[in-house]
Amino acid sequence: MSIPTPHIGAQEGDFAGTVLMPGDPLRAQFVAETYFENAVLINNVRGIKGYTGSYRGKRVSVMASGMGMPSMGIYSYELFNFYGVDSIIRIGSAGAIDSELDLKDIVIAMGACTNSNYGAQFGLPGTYAPIAGYALLNKAVSRAEEMKLKYKVGNVFSSDTFYDDGASLHQWRKMGVLAVEMEAAALYMNAARSGKNALCICTISDCPFTGEKCSAQERQTSFRQMMELALAMV
Repeated sequence: MSIPTPHIGAQEGDFAGTVLMPGDPLRAQFVAETYFENAVLINNVRGIKGYTGSYRGKRVSVMASGMGMPSMGIYSYELFNFYGVDSIIRIGSAGAIDSELDLKDIVIAMGACTNSNYGAQFGLPGTYAPIAGYALLNKAVSRAEEMKLKYKVGNVFSSDTFYDDGASLHQWRKMGVLAVEMEAAALYMNAARSGKNALCICTISDCPFTGEKCSAQERQTSFRQMMELALAMV
């Protein structure tokens, strides 16, 4: 496929080698306007905002993925395969499964369990285990230590559903899964298939077991520690 694609209107060379990828287009805009120097809007097809600029002298991009694995699947595939992007760092929100996680804690996803059939397209004779790129994972942990952040590293659960009866989360908790989100597994599978690198970093936005949650405005603009951790990796 040639570029621009049906979903991304950017031209060749518009994206940096590393792309930060929140789900929310307004969070992408917030990152660009708050942290980037000389930010340029390079995509707004379907309202999916993408920007390239510089952070502390290094070129970097940010673009939204939308919600869910089908949407993440499209955008990460096109970035990896048509735009020459080397690394995608998802910066998203997640619901706490682990009882020790509090609102606004950071989860670094070493692996991503899923109830999705996304991996069926690869025709594998077994079950694939989607995992982060080790270099990105190692760098994220090192930077988090340096920044003295409150974080946990482990498995997340990438779910195809946002609304369910909640009973399944108890079973994932028994397996030591830290949090539930909706994109990491597809991102990790696309990165593996493309020979590229990916990492998912999430901020806890709600706690399904207690009912605690951040507001929509907080999810959009207040997860600065996660954003700054991802930027420190560029």
